[in-house]
Amino acid sequence: MFTGLVEEVGRVVRRVPSGRSVVFHIRGAKVGRSLRKGESIAVNGVCLTVLGRRKNVFSVQAVEETLRKTNLGFVGPGSRVNLERSLLAGSRFGGHFVLGHVDATGRVVRVERRLSSRFVWIKYPARMRKYLVPVGSIAVDGVSLTVAAVKGSIFGISIIPHTLQVTTFRDMKTDDRVNIEFDVLGKYALQERRKGGR
Repeated sequence: MFTGLVEEVGRVVRRVPSGRSVVFHIRGAKVGRSLRKGESIAVNGVCLTVLGRRKNVFSVQAVEETLRKTNLGFVGPGSRVNLERSLLAGSRFGGHFVLGHVDATGRVVRVERRLSSRFVWIKYPARMRKYLVPVGSIAVDGVSLTVAAVKGSIFGISIIPHTLQVTTFRDMKTDDRVNIEFDVLGKYALQERRKGGR
């Protein structure tokens, strides 16, 4: 379980093919030093298991299903990635419930620079429209955000200055692929409504 509050932007130092999967070695100056083998960590919003760590570089493995369904298939040496350790019991809870189970990838269609923020428009699979809640929560590359606008198969999110500074959103540009996880509470509410309609 995660909150969507990114702790650090890490950098991929190695990408090692392993059969049909890939082992990523990621440097995290802060997060990397505290991880232990077997722990969960969200990398661009994808929940992965730590295989090992040496100083501030840790390794995780993404299998073929993960590479196909997320933007990790496009990540390589030098790529910057959002990192968040799993939530500890009793911790203060910010953001929203993020499972690290990516529903789909989207494509950035426009980045609008505003006086003190940026507004990002993202195209997502139309079949997922039922999960998108206007003014509801959504995780994009593991960042907890609010759906600010919806236009058909495109939604918009507003990125505040702090988020720009501490996540990969400051590098985001048109045509970038992003991981999308819809609000799990909205999914459950939809499922219960469907059950009630039977």
